[in-house]
Amino acid sequence: MVRDSGSEPAAVTVSGRDAILNAARALISEKGFDGMAVSELCALSGLPASSIYYHFGNKLGVLASVLECTYEELHALFPNPSAFDHLAPIERLEAWLSAACRSLDGRPDYLRLLIGIAVGPQKDADSIQVTVRRIRDRAHASWVNALTPVFAPDGAEADLALVAELAVLGRALTDGLSVANSFDGIAYSSEVGSFIALVRGLAEHRGNAGT
Repeated sequence: MVRDSGSEPAAVTVSGRDAILNAARALISEKGFDGMAVSELCALSGLPASSIYYHFGNKLGVLASVLECTYEELHALFPNPSAFDHLAPIERLEAWLSAACRSLDGRPDYLRLLIGIAVGPQKDADSIQVTVRRIRDRAHASWVNALTPVFAPDGAEADLALVAELAVLGRALTDGLSVANSFDGIAYSSEVGSFIALVRGLAEHRGNAGT
């Protein structure tokens, strides 16, 4: 069902959207997205189905909004790499990654949601893909920001290309750790040292001053 083009139902208040999102988070955490029925969402939020369709268009719209809101809350805890500009490049990267991993360790709900989307059929929906792509692009940009002083301090084209490749690997690292966290209980923070050692070794091999 698509969003109604008419005016907002009188019964819906300003907090109605948040009430629906909070209910959706609880139900997704308990039953997964596929197990979340609109009728349960109505019962838990105390709002009619028309409110859900008004605010989110359909059930997939609810999932996309839950994902984006959860990510925004998590991202607000992330420091920007530039917050550590007073440190040497490798130490700057380590400080940023350590802080980011602590944030990820503190939000297992985000990890469960991300894994659920990755393996579910809803991952191919346009609304989900748009949200996921926006999130992943921001993550990639943060990795580029963190790695550039180490490997491309002078902005050389070949060095920037390497940074872009390493940023993809860094993002893939956190993807893999989300699975390891879910199944094996491995904390993100526990792997920071190993990753920094690899980066340091590569930087030294390339003769980067950032080491």
